[in-house]
Amino acid sequence: MSGQVSSDTPSDKPDLILDLKGLKCPLPVLRTRKALKPLAPGTLIELETTDPLAGLDIPHMCNEDGHTLVSSERTETGHRFRVRRG
Repeated sequence: MSGQVSSDTPSDKPDLILDLKGLKCPLPVLRTRKALKPLAPGTLIELETTDPLAGLDIPHMCNEDGHTLVSSERTETGHRFRVRRG
């Protein structure tokens, strides 16, 4: 189910939270990839961004890298994503 939104509930506590606010493209994707690389498959991370392009870039990265986009939501300042490592 790579790159798709799964049925996990938003109440699932993430194993790692990344604050990527203030970073511009391509840094949110690069930092997310770097953070995911050492983690075990199935690990849930949450990231917050302010870069408007992250709304496209993070789902695309999940699809390309085989991770599951658990949720994606807009916030007052940008986006919040929950990604499960593939």
